[in-house]
Amino acid sequence: MAEILLFHHVQGLTPGVRAFADDIRAAGHIVHTPDLFDGRTFGSIEEGLGYIGEIGFHAIRERGVRIADELPAELVYAGFSFGVLPAQKLAQTRPGARGALLFYSCLPISGEWAFGPWPDGVAVQIHGMDNDPIFVGEGDIDAAREIVAKVADAELFLYPGDQHYFADSSLASYDADATALLTARVLAFLQRV
Repeated sequence: MAEILLFHHVQGLTPGVRAFADDIRAAGHIVHTPDLFDGRTFGSIEEGLGYIGEIGFHAIRERGVRIADELPAELVYAGFSFGVLPAQKLAQTRPGARGALLFYSCLPISGEWAFGPWPDGVAVQIHGMDNDPIFVGEGDIDAAREIVAKVADAELFLYPGDQHYFADSSLASYDADATALLTARVLAFLQRV
């Protein structure tokens, strides 16, 4: 059994994010799903980004990081898109991390956006669609490939398609087949970390 801290994307803690967490719980794992937006959800990525812009990217990310202070150190950190920011920061900087699950986004481990090198012994899976205009088009796939090239226990999984939030069953971008495969891979990962 693993304990996971799962951060939502910019549209908020949607029913689809909750459903994904419930699927992981059904396999016997503990999943924490903090709401970084205080109950707000948004109908589009643009609306969610607007809200984050009002509060501040750094402030929202740090809100997520502070949530971990109330939890054990031996966590798997997971995030959907924007939620990758606090998840990856915690996986790379908080001692005791067991692993990281990065969905639709990835930050580099070198250069100005990096939190530093990837820590030894922390496994990571990165998932995205091969034609996602954000994951591929904005360069997150390059960051993912850097991690896979430099980290012993790192995997990048690409799914056919062009949707960003493909594992959120409450959104039009949902892809049931890709989500089923992603979920199976995540459960296998959680069994071994």
